[in-house]
Amino acid sequence: MLPRFKNVLVPVDFAEKNWAALDVAFEIAVNNKAAVTLLHVIETIDEGDLDADPDVTEFYRRLKQRGKRELETMGQRFVEAGIEVHEKIRFGKRAPEIVAYAAEHTSDLIIMSSHPLRESNPAASLVTLSYQVSLLCSCPILLVK
Repeated sequence: MLPRFKNVLVPVDFAEKNWAALDVAFEIAVNNKAAVTLLHVIETIDEGDLDADPDVTEFYRRLKQRGKRELETMGQRFVEAGIEVHEKIRFGKRAPEIVAYAAEHTSDLIIMSSHPLRESNPAASLVTLSYQVSLLCSCPILLVK
């Protein structure tokens, strides 16, 4: 059987729940000989935030530095297994940035952590980031709960 997935995108926000999605991504990457991209989107408040003033610029610079360290830690398992891994950081609104990255880099599959459906208020689960990405992206998406 030929591998189906060659470019797997894993958006991460450094929460504990991301590790389950990373485990699934690792298995799929090994079985498909796929490259994996770990993507972290730093949410900006306004369009002009990045150049607004020196304090704001410094704030985003520190967030980016922390993000690089976290991505390196998350990617280590892939590196040790000889899996091609890319660590990327983007600035903007999370859902549109994830969808844009997937389209720009021809991702075959997006693997994301997701929250279980809240039985007491199921409609609240429909506004989660993972649900937004699943509606907007054109490639398959695997939600890991």
